[in-house]
Amino acid sequence: MRIASIFAVGGLALTAAACGEAPKDDNNAGSGAKKFSACMVTDVGGIDDKSFNTSAWKGLQEAKAANDNIDIKFVASKAEADYEPNLTQFVNQKCNFILAVGGLMGNATKKIAAANPKQEFGIVDSNSELDNIYPMQFDTAQAAFQAGYLAAGMSKSGKVGTYGGLPIPPVTIFMDGFVDGVAYYNQTKGKNVQALGWNKQTQKGSFTNDFAKQDEGKKVSDALVAQGADIIMPVAGGSGLGTTAAAKASGGKYSTIWVDVDGCESTPDCSAIVTTVVKNIPDAVKEAVVKAAAGDKLPAKPGFVGTLANNGVSLAPYHDFEGKVPAELKAEIDKIKADIAAGTITVTSRAQPTK
Repeated sequence: MRIASIFAVGGLALTAAACGEAPKDDNNAGSGAKKFSACMVTDVGGIDDKSFNTSAWKGLQEAKAANDNIDIKFVASKAEADYEPNLTQFVNQKCNFILAVGGLMGNATKKIAAANPKQEFGIVDSNSELDNIYPMQFDTAQAAFQAGYLAAGMSKSGKVGTYGGLPIPPVTIFMDGFVDGVAYYNQTKGKNVQALGWNKQTQKGSFTNDFAKQDEGKKVSDALVAQGADIIMPVAGGSGLGTTAAAKASGGKYSTIWVDVDGCESTPDCSAIVTTVVKNIPDAVKEAVVKAAAGDKLPAKPGFVGTLANNGVSLAPYHDFEGKVPAELKAEIDKIKADIAAGTITVTSRAQPTK
């Protein structure tokens, strides 16, 4: 499933408000009818992280386009300490639906939702199990499994790598799937491609401890390249842009796999991106907001879990690598998707969404 371009968000020249300031909206003034207000609190990566915050805002924009009675706005969190004040700000503004973006916001959202049981919330990449929080989660291990197999099949050095922003479930789920995909390639082909940067058994690996600083991403991937990795999958939001930019500048020495949203549509580094493990946040958010605006009760259980079978997760097109990925390998990747969707291949991760 091809995800519509979200890079256009950057073209809106949005100025996100910091905690305590007036939120930024995206609405037209002057309407007599009472609008349904959908209000989003970003994680610290900001609205233009080319990743999950940008994707969620795209979903709100698409909901507004589908129903002109929906008003949307967001406030950006500059630090984790901003989560609760920003969520509370929207409660006080009587927003109809408040969307929290990212697993790091789980505890703050649960606290504010518990204190305001009549307020409707949604959250991306977390599940609080409160009745008034609609969880949108994604089994990205499935598509990352495909990506690991692809990386192993494309590697010339016999070494590939991955690293994360923080060791939290929405990050490590990608890394688990990736290394298992490499292992499946080795098992199927009788090869010994090494996956650097993550040990699924010990749950230990390489992290930037940040989702915004590109120099930290470059630093971690430089270390992986020094160990021989020629394909790297950063799972670190904006920090990963340090890796894609460096890969692009390397003149083909190594390449990358992006995550969350098609990197060829959201970053300037397409020539260094083999594919993207896509998390279809825009469609999940759009559907939730449109349903809420129509008066539907969004069920906290099971919420939404994106899989390969329901196109909630996927691999993006190969773009510049279309002619570089062997036809046989492409066919194997497609077969893996079908086998995972059918349950013939079972992908596991201790970070998989709870239902």
